[in-house]
Order: sequence, then C-alpha cells, then structure tokens
Amino acid sequence: MFKGSLVALVTPFDGNNRVDYTSLKRLIDFHVEHGSNGLVIAGTTGESATLKRSEHIELIGRAIEIAAGRLPIIAGTGSNSTAQTIELSLAVADPGIAAYLVVVPYYNKPTQEGLFQHFTAVADTVDKPVMMYNVPGRTVADMLPETVARLAQHQNIFGIKEATGDIERLKAIQALVDEDFMLYSGDDFTLRPFIEQGGHGVVTVSGNVAPAQVARLCQLASSGEKDAARALDDDLQRLNKALFVESNPIPVKWAVSEMGLMAPYIRLPLTPYSERYHEEMRSAMRAVGVAVKDNE
Repeated sequence: MFKGSLVALVTPFDGNNRVDYTSLKRLIDFHVEHGSNGLVIAGTTGESATLKRSEHIELIGRAIEIAAGRLPIIAGTGSNSTAQTIELSLAVADPGIAAYLVVVPYYNKPTQEGLFQHFTAVADTVDKPVMMYNVPGRTVADMLPETVARLAQHQNIFGIKEATGDIERLKAIQALVDEDFMLYSGDDFTLRPFIEQGGHGVVTVSGNVAPAQVARLCQLASSGEKDAARALDDDLQRLNKALFVESNPIPVKWAVSEMGLMAPYIRLPLTPYSERYHEEMRSAMRAVGVAVKDNE
C-alpha cells in the first residue's frame, strides 16, 4: 500500500468561485514532477466542506483523468452522516481511485461504538480500500486506539491518518494492530518522529508547497538516516509554522498562489490570508528553496 508523502491537495477556484480545472491540471502535473507519492482529493485541505455534491464528484473524476495513473488518487468522501458518506463514495467510484479517505464524523459526537459501526458500514459497501482519518481538533470526537484496532480487522480498511500529533498515540495503536496496518501522520510538525517510530508516511499540507522536500524527508526518516532527516525537518518546521498561523487551508492556498500555480481564491466562511503574514510566509518558502513572486 502507499508509503511516503501523500499530499492533501488544495482545490483551486477561479474569480467566479468555480473549480478551476486548468489550475488543477497544473497542480497535479507539478506533484508528479516533484515526486509526491500520492494525492488526496477533496479532503479538509481541499475545502470539501464547501463543495457542492456535483462539484465533489466532478473534482475527483477530473483528478483521476488528469493523473492518468501517474500517481495514486485517494478520494476524500467522509462526512458526519454514514448514509451520505456511503452515497458520495459510490457516486465517485471509479477504477482510477486507489482508496477512500473517510474522516471521523464531525459535530455528531458519536460514541466509540458509533465510530466502529460507521466505518464498518462504509467499508462493507465500497469496493476500494478505506483509510480512516482521526482529527479530533476538527471533529471533536476522538477515535481511540482500541476502536482503531477493532476496525483494523476489517479486510477493506487498510490504515489510518492519525492527526493528533501525539507520538504516544501512535505507539498505542501500534501495540494493538498487525504490522501490515498502515499508519500515516496527519500532522506535518511531527512527521519525522512519526515515521522514525514506524509510521509509513504522511498526509501532508506542507507538501503542497514543498513536495520534493517532504517526500525526501519521508524517505530519509524511513531509511534510518536520522541526522539528514533531522536537518531537513528543521528547515521545514519554519514552513510548517507559517502554514498554520491561520486555519488550514487559508495559508497554504495563498502560498501555492505565490508559486504561480493557481489563484489564491478561497470559499467562505474562510477568508483571505492576512497580509501581516505574507512576508513571513515568503521567507519560510525561500528558506526551503521554494521560488516565490516578488514582494507586493
């Protein structure tokens, strides 16, 4: 299954608030060229919560078409409704999808049994493997290691994106699951120790801006090259910090626009990146070798 840097791709919009498919092609080609190991389409960073159902379906279909097998496409289809998650997953079903990313249901605050039944129902229905996504900072509900271990027994659930940023949580999950269950960091700040502890990769925001560097960090950390990994991680931490001074994906969309890959448009209720952070972001990007536009 997938290893390395799986980029949670931003969704480009145009000045009329429509999905910009010309820029989507530019972004996907960019990640193929710069060594990303896969793309997550319509995840949190892709502003899935603001996409109309028709947009969501078309976005994933067009991404598959553009990628043309050059790198895996993972479709984000999770919601706070089990029925809607299943319906959307079936609606975007395509032989070109490598897997589904399904988030812990938000807002409803389900019990651990509710989480178990939710993911079981989805995995029972779809014909592609499921990566679970635990991000309690956004969903409120936290899928505990014991529940992860129960779900890891399902033949159609292959791994989890664990975004607590807690390495002890990773260790607790590892103690309960088989070695072939895939573990992905959902936190760029703790990516290096996560992989050095035995994680298999990352679903990354920073990889939108520095794809080659994040993919390289995954490679170094997984191969035991600790000194080189630490040095590269130190360089990337400044970028990580700049990318999270406001709610994701506000900063990352602006940063990618500064690279000339798309326009910076974002959908309400998110608002444009605050100007007071612009130079800090440019400086952080330059520090890891990312070319940016001249100052405004």
